[in-house]
Amino acid sequence: MTAEGPPTVEDQDTATPAPENSMRAVVRERYGPAEVLHLAQVPVAAPGAKEVLLRVHAAGLDRGTWHLMTGRPYLMRLGFGLRAPRNPVAGMEVAGTVAALGAAVTGISMGEAVYGIARGSFAEYAVARANQLAPTPGNLTAAQAAVVPISAATALHALCQAGHLQAGQKVLITGASGGVGSYAVQLAKALGAQVTAVTSTAHLDHVRSLGADHVIDRTGEDFADGTHHYDLILDLAGNPPLSRLRRALTPAGTAVLVGGEDGDRLTGGMGRTLRAVALSPFIRQRFTNVVSITRTADLHRLTALIETGQVVPYLDGTYPLERAAEGMRHLEAGTVRGKLAITV
Repeated sequence: MTAEGPPTVEDQDTATPAPENSMRAVVRERYGPAEVLHLAQVPVAAPGAKEVLLRVHAAGLDRGTWHLMTGRPYLMRLGFGLRAPRNPVAGMEVAGTVAALGAAVTGISMGEAVYGIARGSFAEYAVARANQLAPTPGNLTAAQAAVVPISAATALHALCQAGHLQAGQKVLITGASGGVGSYAVQLAKALGAQVTAVTSTAHLDHVRSLGADHVIDRTGEDFADGTHHYDLILDLAGNPPLSRLRRALTPAGTAVLVGGEDGDRLTGGMGRTLRAVALSPFIRQRFTNVVSITRTADLHRLTALIETGQVVPYLDGTYPLERAAEGMRHLEAGTVRGKLAITV
């Protein structure tokens, strides 16, 4: 999950004025289910010295936004507001055009189409840090670009930084049909791995279309039955016991734990992750997790793969700003293939 926070007073003093006084935005004044999201008129923020104001064209709907809406796990509220969200406007992934520049921003032009991370992207305008933006891939629509930054960067970090993936290795990806999973399958293939994907019956064809070499139907097959072993496991489903992951790994394999939606309300999936990391020094197999912060360099790397066709964003549907709550309910239902986008 990408950290958010208001610009400093010093940054605000040097900001370029916003082009409008107010805007439509999807807000929530308290934590809760999708029903807390509603459309409101709010002030347009001015970018700080190292920030950019974007005219938003589309925003990605990701699990991080769900966590910030519900306030779960409760530990995350320490950073985002104990009783209510510190930033009431929802959304993080963004694609738009530059409307105003902070005084210290270089390398970005007014009117340029960019994508990346912004504070409160479910709005007509959003402020973003310049080091979390990059030019939008030339072969994508705004809605397609908006569903890339967090999910694809998380998959990239899990495979490369945490998983140390090498060409020719055997990789198992659980939860392969979701936002991060859809990118993980494609990225692992682009990096030269042999990919086995685990998903539900309804999503088997979707995962095959992403390029997986082998597909396991989790409703009737067990990836840890001892038949096959993997050099790297990306656990995106967030619930298999550690012992089951160990049975599926090679003797010196690595398991990267991402997410954990089925954990308790206080810590989410962190309890299982902490147990895994504590176990890792005492066994040959390695357990680790990934904390993903999307940066411009990550977006440039993803853009190169997108523009050559090695990675294709899978957009399962779009919702206009006023129907953001409906889109969130679709995400909560667990039936989304790839990602959803909010269009502005």
